[in-house]
Amino acid sequence: MKNYFLPQAYNNAWANHRILKACAQLPSEELAKHRTGFFPSIIETLNHIYTVDLFYVTALEGRPMGLDAFDPETPYPELPELSAHQRAIDQRFVDVCRDEKVLDETARVRIPRGDAVQVERYDRTILHLLQHQIHHRGQVHSMLSGTMIAPPQLDEFFMEWEADRSLRAENFASLNLTEEEVWRGL
Repeated sequence: MKNYFLPQAYNNAWANHRILKACAQLPSEELAKHRTGFFPSIIETLNHIYTVDLFYVTALEGRPMGLDAFDPETPYPELPELSAHQRAIDQRFVDVCRDEKVLDETARVRIPRGDAVQVERYDRTILHLLQHQIHHRGQVHSMLSGTMIAPPQLDEFFMEWEADRSLRAENFASLNLTEEEVWRGL
């Protein structure tokens, strides 16, 4: 059975890299400016993406932080530090998706939720986390539309077409990735 979770984890890291790179062109005031979205600013939305990653990735690693992942709600008010932590958690998520458990329908993950522990399928938890990322990155993408910075293209990851490959080449180099590494085994 092929592991389709791994290229999705690489796509996740790549999309986070692209959106954070675009946001880095904004002054701090623009990142913190009140905007329309589920969270009231770009920096708060980016922090939410990170803290939810921390919540789920630690659970998938078998070392759940539980609700402590959300303390404080906006742990990194400055983008450079947040970007470094996001890149690290993205790599941990890639490592999680390399684990054989992703292909085991019987594998379960324990997710502490205050007074209760939620037990979920390992693979479905990964799918949930990927969808969460897409959902909130889309909000950041939309918020960027109201700034002087054009939102980056985030959908040229999966196709083999040379035009798409060339669009991701620079970011792959920044992430120390190669096409071969991302697509190995598929």
